[in-house]
Amino acid sequence: QVQLVESGGGLVQAGGSLRLSCAASGRTFRMGWFRQAPGKEREFVASRDWSGINIAYADSVKGRFTVSSDNAKNTIYLQMSNLKPEDTAVYYCAARPYSIPSRWDYWGQGTQVTVSI
Repeated sequence: QVQLVESGGGLVQAGGSLRLSCAASGRTFRMGWFRQAPGKEREFVASRDWSGINIAYADSVKGRFTVSSDNAKNTIYLQMSNLKPEDTAVYYCAARPYSIPSRWDYWGQGTQVTVSI
């Protein structure tokens, strides 16, 4: 069982930046970020493998968000820039295990990001 601990959420004005962190307690196949706004379904934001070769972004965040990692710390980051009010959501870190690399099996507790006008 891998535990994921997120940090870095908060309140920011539109156009501002925030960086989220997610520390994993063990090795995983792939890490990602999802978000869920009030009244909406959880949606994919970004993901990457630990080599940095395979990285994916949702169209809505391309060019504004960057997902990176510190492999030595088993930690991934989500650098969010030029934030918009529609980015307001609870952001969740997720991980795919090596045993089932196609499934997001592990989830963090979520961190709130609020973007004000």
